[in-house]
Amino acid sequence: MPETTPFWLAGRPATGDGELAVTHPYDGRPVGAVSVPTDEQVEQAVAAADAVRAQAAALPLHVRAEALAHVARRLGERAAEIARLITAENGKPLLWARGEVSRAISTFRFAAEETRRWSGRTQRLDTDPAAEGRMAYVSRVPHGPVLAITPFNFPLNLTAHKVAPAVAVGAPVIVKPAPATPLSALLLGEILAETGLPEGMFSVLPVPNERASALVEDPRLPVVSFTGSGPVGWMIKDLVPRKHVTLELGGNAAVVVCADADLDHAAARIGLFSNYQAGQSCIAVQRVYVAREAYESFVPRLVSAVEGLVTGDPWDEATQVGPLISEDAARRVESWVAEAVDGGAKVLTGGTREGASFAPTVLADVPADARVSCEEVFGPVLLVQPFDTLDEAFALVNDSRYGLQAGVFTRSLDVAFRANRELEVGGVVIGDVPSYRADQMPYGGVKESGVGREGLRSAMEDFTYEKVMVLTGLRL
Repeated sequence: MPETTPFWLAGRPATGDGELAVTHPYDGRPVGAVSVPTDEQVEQAVAAADAVRAQAAALPLHVRAEALAHVARRLGERAAEIARLITAENGKPLLWARGEVSRAISTFRFAAEETRRWSGRTQRLDTDPAAEGRMAYVSRVPHGPVLAITPFNFPLNLTAHKVAPAVAVGAPVIVKPAPATPLSALLLGEILAETGLPEGMFSVLPVPNERASALVEDPRLPVVSFTGSGPVGWMIKDLVPRKHVTLELGGNAAVVVCADADLDHAAARIGLFSNYQAGQSCIAVQRVYVAREAYESFVPRLVSAVEGLVTGDPWDEATQVGPLISEDAARRVESWVAEAVDGGAKVLTGGTREGASFAPTVLADVPADARVSCEEVFGPVLLVQPFDTLDEAFALVNDSRYGLQAGVFTRSLDVAFRANRELEVGGVVIGDVPSYRADQMPYGGVKESGVGREGLRSAMEDFTYEKVMVLTGLRL
């Protein structure tokens, strides 16, 4: 049996009175076990975060920046090991696991750079006679300790996107990783422990989901940053309406392929990024709307691109599409596809399941009310549909409860700027899929895709509030 991994309590390794087994999604074999903290140990972690909040907020910028830079360096030094750990617990192919490690390195590097630029600003107030001799100094101050609840699909980089900005602004952080994938977050805790950050500055607590509500409700954790399913996210926001809650809740990302697009390029990108991470990305391509005059030419290209993907064992260097996180997840995707077919949809390729793996699937003639159209599939499934006008295409994109990112394949600047004006999403990607994300850019959605923004500087602002000091009696 694998050795039990300790958790991190106020910057120190600790063990509790229970264990959580971690299994490989592709074949179910055990790949690790983690120690689960007791209620008393969770209380110790929260108390430590609360006790260190003033010291954390007062840390010099160079101390925070060097801690973040150290994490980036160590992730780079251990990159091969960490990629294999991600593949083991998550099941994503090594190709994508290596990419996730590279992104996490960049996330911590960007955070270190932003920390050195993190500064207040001054504002003259003598624009009116009554304010002569006065100047405002505006700084940003942490709300307090951050509770970071992270998902299984990017167990390292989405943890980085919560931990790095918290450290950058001087906020203690408690990480509650997804039960299916706690090992990456615990390894990150191991690297953080090398930095010399104050005790209490971070904890990584792999508690079961049913115990998370106590952390969410604890008044000593005024910020909750959650990435995961919509029902859980909105339940958190309803549970603690007076807390500062940021939510990244996914979507059903759409792409518009205009008649002037490079159809081969669009088909290749859409085929790959509907199925990367086995479709388990909140910005994986799910809905594809194609100009009618290009539709008959485009669809065979798309089907060919999807059928050309290498599927199978995530440990194989050639594999592009591996298993879903569990067989239950694959069964759910299977049932949604069957429901669409029963409603009249046609399977152009795929549609079959083997254990936790689901074949990359393209559907046509999907009913508008089918769950594969209006919900988040979170699996390797896309639908394709023609449109006659841009008005119709953009209306189809917007006809969704979600609004995270959208892609538009066009060569027209007019269409690009129109898409930016009219599409009800947090990000519009021109000439590529909505799955593109640069880790330093603002990232987040509208409607039921959540509230708040990630992307280092944006998250740093989200974790803080503006504080004004007015200086009086100055000769300006």
